[in-house]
Amino acid sequence: MLNFDIEKMLFRIPKENHSVSAIKKILKAHPEVQYVSLVGIDIGGHDTDEKIPVELFVKDMKEMLTKGVQTDGSSVALPVIASLNNAKVDMIPDLDVNWYVDYNYHNIDPLTELPVGTLRIPSFLVHNDSFACGSRVMLRDAVKHFKETLMEVLKAHPYVFKYIGGVGKASDIEEILLTCATELEFWVKTPDDKGDREQLFTSQVLKEQYWKRTYGEVRTALEDTLKLLDKYGLSVEMGHKEVGGVKARMGNTGHYDHVMEQLEIDWKYSDAMQSADNENQAKYVVRDIFTMHGLDVTFMAKPFPGVAGSGEHTHLGVAARLKNGKVCNLFSAEDMKKHFMSPVGFGALMGLLKNYEVVNPFVSSGNDAFNRLKPGFEAPVCIVTSLGKSATEPSRNRTVLAGLIRDISDPLATRFELRAPNPKSNTYLVLMASYMAILDGIKAALEAEKTPKELEKSISKKYGEKDFYLEKNREYRTEKNVFDDFSQEERDRLFGRAPSTVWENISAFDKYPEKVSIFKEGDVVTDLVLESYKEQVINQWRTEVHDRIIPSRMDTIRGCVKIHGTEHNDLDEANWKEIEKLRTDLGKDSVKKKCLLTQAKQALDDGDYGRASELQLIIQDKISELLDKYAAYTKNIF
Repeated sequence: MLNFDIEKMLFRIPKENHSVSAIKKILKAHPEVQYVSLVGIDIGGHDTDEKIPVELFVKDMKEMLTKGVQTDGSSVALPVIASLNNAKVDMIPDLDVNWYVDYNYHNIDPLTELPVGTLRIPSFLVHNDSFACGSRVMLRDAVKHFKETLMEVLKAHPYVFKYIGGVGKASDIEEILLTCATELEFWVKTPDDKGDREQLFTSQVLKEQYWKRTYGEVRTALEDTLKLLDKYGLSVEMGHKEVGGVKARMGNTGHYDHVMEQLEIDWKYSDAMQSADNENQAKYVVRDIFTMHGLDVTFMAKPFPGVAGSGEHTHLGVAARLKNGKVCNLFSAEDMKKHFMSPVGFGALMGLLKNYEVVNPFVSSGNDAFNRLKPGFEAPVCIVTSLGKSATEPSRNRTVLAGLIRDISDPLATRFELRAPNPKSNTYLVLMASYMAILDGIKAALEAEKTPKELEKSISKKYGEKDFYLEKNREYRTEKNVFDDFSQEERDRLFGRAPSTVWENISAFDKYPEKVSIFKEGDVVTDLVLESYKEQVINQWRTEVHDRIIPSRMDTIRGCVKIHGTEHNDLDEANWKEIEKLRTDLGKDSVKKKCLLTQAKQALDDGDYGRASELQLIIQDKISELLDKYAAYTKNIF
């Protein structure tokens, strides 16, 4: 459906071409680009978009590149920081990343016969001319602090180079590199179609969709998307069907209908900021192209209950560019067959695991995220890692939170796969929080001058064993299946009880102040910014539960209606009595007793968030029970 010459289109302006003269020359050669938009990412992960005519941008470019464009606090989510009476916020262009052109494929310019494009310029948010804030700022500051601090630690503890392959001393290093990549999973479907939960579940168990061939509009949309993402310089590695979905049916029009499939697209790694920007642009491309083909796209973590949700596994690495031009992986051991990792790698993984309670609020910040994080769907629920049975047998344990990925023949491949993020996660903050936690562990390991063997023993410690860094009453490594080989009680005791709601998760900031302090180093996350983020997450959770989830639950309850008439038996009557009791407990008030939904709304109104969180879980379980019982009831009716 790309019925135009994409070779004539401008897809990106790389950072090497961000001078005023170069930009003017490029835009003059591409009249299809008719607008410019500065893209600021607020603390909630929302991006801004405005249409500045390209002629105006070119005329005022020098000033716009330095002073940016002004918005206000009501346009972006910066609670506590920007208020209605203190609302001046500027968007300042980032000159050190790629700029992308976003095309409107429904608006073809008659002169160029190409879609109308908008040059989207990733930008930093600045409040009151001086206070830089927002998600991109936090990641920028984290990357700067990480690189500077790691170089200092490497210089102070040269013993470590005996265990790192490819670099002999700190003075050999030109620059520290943070290498990142995400795997984007998403569901596509024909509009208004609703999936049958049992069909989806059965197809998932039978693996009828996983890595299978795509058909019809889904295939064409996927191929068009991969082609365009390559034009943006993302270097696509593959696109494939994921585990979720059911087989589409051919309709009378010759097109497939009842489409409901889960897909995944992967592209090459980049540095931290560029990786987050790449993902942001990729989502727009995916949505635009699949929409062109008549398909809805959702990046929700759990769009369908009882079926695998969509993850966004995030890969984290640390490398060094040497003065001789070579790149070496600081996680990789000097002897890949003898050790799993270098002390830098072990320390990094230990830091991520030890501090994950306070990293998690940046990873899983919405109700949708917790709908996905359930045992049994390859979504991690425990703070634990897997290394492999030996250094020569790499692990592919998909039940752990953070897996070590390595290839003995390719030291550059060593990295961690954080499996908890989802497509709605704010990748800027996921990377910020992860790398600050990683840095804490690296500092601890190198300052103690631990060897790979000693660190392997630390991360493999048993419950109750003391360690120089990790907590005594915890375990951090298993090569077993976390879901099948441990009971819930064992998981909670060994790996820590996982939060079940947004409120439980965000409460970790108050519960673990000593761990929160890792984010404050280098003023990466100030007290004001942390308070702003907490306020944003709590407000979003409270509003969504109060005004969206509770009304939706009520609609579900009202939808479970009595359908048996005179031709029924005692089982039908018994089933309906159980259903009616659940419906009443959940959604019907009486003079003497408030139903669960009313109690939850009241708790939110009163600011009793602990009680509201407890009720949210109770309601969730009872709704699930109601749906199961109602399904059994309806199946017994002729």
